[in-house]
Amino acid sequence: MSTTIRRVRTDEWERVKEIRLAALQDPIAHLAFLDTYENASAKPDGFWQQRTAGAAEGEAVWQGVAEAPDGRWLGTMTVLVEQPGGDGALGGDVITVPQAHVVGVYVRPEARGTGLAHELIRAAQDWAWSLTEPRLQRVRLYVHEDNARAQAMYERAGFKHSGVSVPVPGDETHREIELAVERD
Repeated sequence: MSTTIRRVRTDEWERVKEIRLAALQDPIAHLAFLDTYENASAKPDGFWQQRTAGAAEGEAVWQGVAEAPDGRWLGTMTVLVEQPGGDGALGGDVITVPQAHVVGVYVRPEARGTGLAHELIRAAQDWAWSLTEPRLQRVRLYVHEDNARAQAMYERAGFKHSGVSVPVPGDETHREIELAVERD
């Protein structure tokens, strides 16, 4: 499958909204995302416009999409820059080094198993490593303890267990496991 991985553009907010809502309707969305379709679909257009502008133009956020030759978006991934001293995106951990946090990973069902997720991860890492201020020391993500397929995919992409886990926000009975890639 020939795709182009690129950063979203500000004017694509409706497409950003559409792929996010599709992701939240996926059968494993309850394991992969901390949001719900009901919550996200109720957000006003201004929310999506602002979110997309930040991911398209911001220095602390990058959202990439995998675009098929016919223009369809087959997947997406977002990267957040985290600075030392700040709280982690899930709470429960404190940031000790400049790092990137991968969130919102989604590949449409018809593109799964094609290597597209690895292409998105490479693009996200390339963006993270390209930053000079701050110079990031690691790229991390969290995966739900019951999401074995995603965990295996991240491990194949080079992520390793860091030994950190935090409770799933809103569900103290389950854990999110941190996987990370350290800068060479």
